[in-house]
Amino acid sequence: MKIYRLINEKVIVVFLCSIISLVAFSSILSSVSKDDIKIILNQIYGANIQQESKIVDNINEYGKDDNINKKVIVYDGLTMNELSQKLDRSLNSTVQGKGYLFASYSLEKGVDPYLAVSIMLLETGCKWTCSNLVRSCNNVGGQKGSPNCSGGYRSYPTLDDGIRGFIDNLANNYYAYGLTTPETMNKKYAESTAWATKVNNYMSSVKAK
Repeated sequence: MKIYRLINEKVIVVFLCSIISLVAFSSILSSVSKDDIKIILNQIYGANIQQESKIVDNINEYGKDDNINKKVIVYDGLTMNELSQKLDRSLNSTVQGKGYLFASYSLEKGVDPYLAVSIMLLETGCKWTCSNLVRSCNNVGGQKGSPNCSGGYRSYPTLDDGIRGFIDNLANNYYAYGLTTPETMNKKYAESTAWATKVNNYMSSVKAK
């Protein structure tokens, strides 16, 4: 019986240590109170008062670690939420509120989200009112192809599909070939030599908001 009790106590200690690790690194740490933890330990695991207090104190020490609450920076010194909100401040009309999709999918594909939004604004007029190409075809980048919508421009079933397709185009047909700036993309993307300057102007505006 003595050996069994010793083994049982060790198992409980190991299990409690696992609980500490899980709780300490949980995003809901701040919502767990001392009383809640004591009740759980007392009712389920039969821990004595000294064990409870020690465990709770350890959890609180973990909660003081700055790394737990550290912001996750995704781009340009911003969190995903901050970047999305920044982009949203430049998106109007049909694309209003699509900042998160532009931010997350651009980063997923290795594309500068400021550049993606800026090209889209120049090509569609969505800084004010989006063009008919966006409203009727969900085409946000002026892409040609099929299924055809109007004048050889490609149609997408939804606006989200159009945004992803536009970013895919930048990633696969420009970034993949080292064309990652308005200057290097200009010749392939547009006939006007002023295209790069206009995109850069939009980028400055988007970043400033």
